[in-house]
Amino acid sequence: MLNNMTDCEEAEGGPNIQGDGNPKESSPFINSTAASDVEKSQQYDGKNMALFEEEMDTSPMVSSLLSSLANYSNLPTGSKEHEEEENNEEGARPTKKPVKAPQLGTLMGVYLPCIQNIFGVILFLRMTWMVGIGGVFGSFIIVFMCCSTTMLTAISMSAIATNGVVPAGGSYYMISRSLGPEFGGAVGICFYLGTTFAGAMYILGCIEILLIYIVPQAAIFKLEGLEGPEAEAALLNNMRVYGTMVLSLMALVVFVGVKYVNKLALVFLACVILSIVAVYAGVIKTAIDPPVFPVCLLGNRTLVSKGYDICAKFIEIDNETITTKLWRSFCDSDSLNATCDEYFTNNNVTEIQGIPGVTSGILAENLFGNYLEKGMILEKRGFVSEADPDSSTTSTNRYVLADITSFFTLLVGIYFPSVTGIMAGSNRSGDLRDAQKSIPIGTIAAITTTSTVYMSCVVLFGACIEGVVLRDKFGEGVNGNLVIGTLAWPSPWVIVFGSFFSTCGAGLQSLTGAPRLLQAISRDGIIPFLRVFGHGKANGEPTWALLLTASICEIGIIIASLDSVAPILSMFFLMCYMFVNLACALQTLLRTPNWRPRFKFYHWALSFLGMSLCLSLMFICSWYYAIVAMGIATCIYKYIEFCGAEKEWGDGIRGISLSAARFALMRLEEGPPHTKNWRPQILVLVSMDAEQNVEQPRLLSLTNQLKAGKGLTIVGTSVHGTFLDNYNESQKADQSLRKLMETEKVKGFSQVVISSNLRDGTSHLIQVGGLGGLKHNTVMVSWPRNWKQPEYHQQFRNFIEIVRETTIASLALLVPKNISSYPSNGERFTEGHIDVWWIVHDGGMLMLLPFLLRQHKVWRKCKIRIFTVAQMDDNSIQMKKDLITFLYHLRISAEVEVVEMLDSDISAYTYEKTLIMEQRSQIIKQMHLTKNEMEREIQSITDSSRGSIRRKHPPALRSQHSTEEAVTVAEKLEEEVQLIHSKITSTPTSPTSPSAPAGGAAAWTDNKDAAKGRTLAPGTSEAGKDLFNMKPEWENLNQTDVRRMHTALRLNEVITKKSKEAKLVLLNMPGPPRNRVGDENYMEFLEVLTEGLNRVLLVRGGGREVITIYS
Repeated sequence: MLNNMTDCEEAEGGPNIQGDGNPKESSPFINSTAASDVEKSQQYDGKNMALFEEEMDTSPMVSSLLSSLANYSNLPTGSKEHEEEENNEEGARPTKKPVKAPQLGTLMGVYLPCIQNIFGVILFLRMTWMVGIGGVFGSFIIVFMCCSTTMLTAISMSAIATNGVVPAGGSYYMISRSLGPEFGGAVGICFYLGTTFAGAMYILGCIEILLIYIVPQAAIFKLEGLEGPEAEAALLNNMRVYGTMVLSLMALVVFVGVKYVNKLALVFLACVILSIVAVYAGVIKTAIDPPVFPVCLLGNRTLVSKGYDICAKFIEIDNETITTKLWRSFCDSDSLNATCDEYFTNNNVTEIQGIPGVTSGILAENLFGNYLEKGMILEKRGFVSEADPDSSTTSTNRYVLADITSFFTLLVGIYFPSVTGIMAGSNRSGDLRDAQKSIPIGTIAAITTTSTVYMSCVVLFGACIEGVVLRDKFGEGVNGNLVIGTLAWPSPWVIVFGSFFSTCGAGLQSLTGAPRLLQAISRDGIIPFLRVFGHGKANGEPTWALLLTASICEIGIIIASLDSVAPILSMFFLMCYMFVNLACALQTLLRTPNWRPRFKFYHWALSFLGMSLCLSLMFICSWYYAIVAMGIATCIYKYIEFCGAEKEWGDGIRGISLSAARFALMRLEEGPPHTKNWRPQILVLVSMDAEQNVEQPRLLSLTNQLKAGKGLTIVGTSVHGTFLDNYNESQKADQSLRKLMETEKVKGFSQVVISSNLRDGTSHLIQVGGLGGLKHNTVMVSWPRNWKQPEYHQQFRNFIEIVRETTIASLALLVPKNISSYPSNGERFTEGHIDVWWIVHDGGMLMLLPFLLRQHKVWRKCKIRIFTVAQMDDNSIQMKKDLITFLYHLRISAEVEVVEMLDSDISAYTYEKTLIMEQRSQIIKQMHLTKNEMEREIQSITDSSRGSIRRKHPPALRSQHSTEEAVTVAEKLEEEVQLIHSKITSTPTSPTSPSAPAGGAAAWTDNKDAAKGRTLAPGTSEAGKDLFNMKPEWENLNQTDVRRMHTALRLNEVITKKSKEAKLVLLNMPGPPRNRVGDENYMEFLEVLTEGLNRVLLVRGGGREVITIYS
């Protein structure tokens, strides 16, 4: 028999074989060759997937892909494009052995870096000064506004970060993949510069603590004896020298490895926590026993502590009045009748406590702001001072002076960088074990913690510390102590050293994150001259990017002024946060199918509020800095978009709209959409009745449920006739389509084609639907009803032609069966399941469709169940684990079940079912013969069938002359087969049963020795042999068809068992016949496959990936 099969496989017109008198083909399917048929027949012989074997090259079995799909590091769905793009851009590179990167969790990877960056330089060096200048009320508004901005941004960022796998690059990756490479590149570069200068700011804060509060004597450029601009220049030079040294040391630590930074992070974080605890402990202590930190005032002016030894003009020792160091500072001699400064003479010296305590009521005095001009003397409110307004102030170096002019917007600009550490975790997403889980939890927890500390500190500083001390930026009035240190318990040194290590840690975190950000931008290749910085060490560490980062950071060190660098950083960070919020808002409003964040606590209104706050803060801080930052971003944007489409300005708004539409269509023409942007753009093919009304209105209901009002929908139909004669009918049909689309709330376009042949009209719709790049990628057509009846034969042939054309055009195909039973838009399923039978992988359509359906209120309460089939040699337990992992990365919630289909023998029912199918095919072919020829053919088929099936009372069968009665012959044959099948299944299997075969139900084994003919299974009794002997017509059957029928029956048996009560069953649709010989068989296979199911949606992919795990 194998020889016969091989003979008929040699060519379409090969030698005839016994049976129907027509040449047979083993594979009347697309993408099939005679040589490959034999191999596949052997490869899949005895398997349960013969129905899908023809397209295994393009649509492999699910079991063969699951292990690679589940682990996104091994080329998962959607990652192939990333790899190919990278290879195309960078050329062939030698493959490197993958090195395992550090796998960090939420605490070490996100929470700690965020805490260290947020609790950096500003809290310890500028927070008290900000409270003193802006007042408790103003400072609280600043802190609340900034923290609210970062919290809203973190919510948006969490939604984007959990919408797929986030590789290295963090915020840049999220923005560029959400808003495109132009926006992503522009904002990414700005954010990179901001992060780099943040490292410089932290280093400058570190050096400020070192040289002013820890070891002032270490200064290379001495400050003693210098005043005014000279002293300021000396301080900045010291910052430059020491800053360069510290930067070099930190860059070396980062170069050695990120794991050492993480180890040091624990030490630095311990210092931060210890410092903050010391502050809170000091606040509690002030209520019981305030510390002694005296401040000396002359009138209401604060004196520099190093200018006096005793806070008095003179003292009495042994009844002798002796002048003090303070006297000598303001007078020309030690004598009591010396000439002194007028203000010194007219005002008394008073000593007050710098830390009066939380119960002192000082909060009322510090509630409101006290903004100063540069060079103004710090004065205490409420103290009487006698000063001549016309006289100039002398001896200004004896007073504590304001070093810069302060105002509200300046405070916002200086303070905002202290809340910008929220991206520290996302920037290192490439090192995280599970970025989707760690980034939201770690970031929001860090912001909540730091916001609470900041807001409480504003109130507590104002309630505990004297106003003049708060406004004393460098602690000149309290013996050069760090002002926040004066509040700490048990010693100011706890805060000094804690803040020193905190700023060091924050600097290290910035130098760790910024190079990775630049490396991600460089590897994308969107900015050509940065590509060299995408390379690094063997383990992926960005060496060249680190070198550039250190060089740019050195520019910030040379600027050397902390207060000058901070507002610049605010611009870059605020711009980045603004676009993160914009990206989240747009994704939410556009409702793209790929937008499925695991983080659910987001809303587009929150994102817009965060974006508005960011934009407002940019102009509040500094309108000219904001304009400059936007200008830089715009230049980068235009550079990336160097070859963009030309602008065309028309008349008014319509001209702009037309230009934008043309530009968008031209951009769509540049190439196929990325997997993330793929959504079903559906061409719905409907048929019209004689009154030009739609015969299947539920097709549009299903379309609406599938689209949720988004994307392109074209509803098309064909009218029979010519354009000149039938134009009015086409207009009526178009109005009918539009009316139904409005009723079903389908947003799209209608298209009616007039053709002399309905088949050609449908083909034209598939070919020319859409405009430019805005074309359909999916065709939806209803299953042909009553296709077995002769009057509907042309209908099912047209249907198969549609299947062929969509396959050739690489279009996805959706075929709803029993469309009249589908729910309308007004119905609601309160429970139930959408079952997906994932047999072969054809691009992920089966994963995407149930997700889209559940977005609609009709299917929202239904749960998704995904079934896949395991063969004998598959590990079903591992398949289930891999499928669960894959669905986790896809952000799709579904129950998973792996159904084991063991190899089974081909039953007699399968043979008879195949025989009936082929006989029906022949009957249909004979419809074109003459009456006498048809009569003889039908009689021979009937007689042959009678002789092969044993029955007690065979009915008399008359020869028929009409095609309707010829079909009745086939239907009766099917009834006979059903009877045999019932006999087989109802026969007792007990060994004691006299009529039961010894080996159970009789069956024939589909083994690989089929050339010798199929033999009975071992152990079959004589009764079984007598009932089921090998019939001649079985041997002549096309064995490929037998195996396909076996597949259809076995799959149908499993599907009906598992999904009988499902609200909807989605199923892979096997490939179409290659030529007309197999049309009827193909329809029969599909009929058997879906038998007994209420609602079935047959799905064919378009040959490309439509779903991805990437963000």
